[in-house]
Amino acid sequence: MVGVIMEKLLFPFVSIVGQEDMKKALLLNIVDPSIGGALIKGEKGTAKSTTVRSLSQILPFRETVKGCAFNCDPSKPDRLCPYCSEKLDRGEKLIFEMKPMRVVELPLSATEDRVAGTLDIEHVLKTGEKKFEPGVLAQANGNLLYVDEVNLLDDHIVDLLLDSAAMGVNYIEREGVSFSHPSRFILVGTMNPEEGELRPQLLDRFGLSVDVKGDKDTDTRMEVVKRRVAFDTDPKTYTEKHRVQTEALRERIIKAREMLPRISTDDDIIRAIVTITTNFGIDGHRADITMMKAARANAALDGRDSVTKDDIRAVASLVMSHRMRRRPFEEESFDTEELEKCLQSI
Repeated sequence: MVGVIMEKLLFPFVSIVGQEDMKKALLLNIVDPSIGGALIKGEKGTAKSTTVRSLSQILPFRETVKGCAFNCDPSKPDRLCPYCSEKLDRGEKLIFEMKPMRVVELPLSATEDRVAGTLDIEHVLKTGEKKFEPGVLAQANGNLLYVDEVNLLDDHIVDLLLDSAAMGVNYIEREGVSFSHPSRFILVGTMNPEEGELRPQLLDRFGLSVDVKGDKDTDTRMEVVKRRVAFDTDPKTYTEKHRVQTEALRERIIKAREMLPRISTDDDIIRAIVTITTNFGIDGHRADITMMKAARANAALDGRDSVTKDDIRAVASLVMSHRMRRRPFEEESFDTEELEKCLQSI
């Protein structure tokens, strides 16, 4: 089954110790879902799943069409599902409601039909009407889709997820009958590299990537243990203790999303981004565009109306670390000194 992560039993996002890059990558995607999602790689026990699932506590509300299985956004009439479009064509009014964004989890065993949905061909042949059973991609529309152990999914399922995330549409065709519906979501994958890597072509399709490791500092590790024990002992009290911080972060995200269209970027910033990606040998233009979007989202989160070099510093490794060319068995690393030289030379 597809699970919608419930908030009340989750460890608070604002109480997670360290892992700042992981938290930043996730927050930037919530501010601007067009960044392209996030891939979080790391050894077991580094709070990857805990952090992603806890996002349900801080995700903002969104307007949807009441009763629509595809969570259609009424403010985007060009992105409505066939059923909502037909209602409008008949002169019916769509009823709206505000719903919180959700974290929808995809189980590792999910089949292609379960992910994409299924067309009832027999019904089509008998009645001439299309009957579609929505899948995970319908539930994910307008929400966050979480895939744990994404590296263990069949490649064709990963391709399907990435294609839908990139195009914002899920297209299904069976026996010459086709159906499509909106499917815009934030794709977040977590994985342990020890269990296998993703193909390079798939890596590049994730907007941001983070490598997480367990902290070696004694005091930090002690704090992780103390917080986890306190939460497990009394989840309700612990969550309530962090309610004010949680709501403050949610409001910060909402303001950043509202501010994003007004964020300005001048040619100097664009030149800096292009210079950096060229210097690091990044192929194509996806990294340039993603870095611009991530830098703008970072500025919005900080409450600023223009992008600076500090925003580039904050997001460069998240954008480029998984896109750099490497020799076989070469360790992944990002040269911050090289980044600084680029920024200083511009």
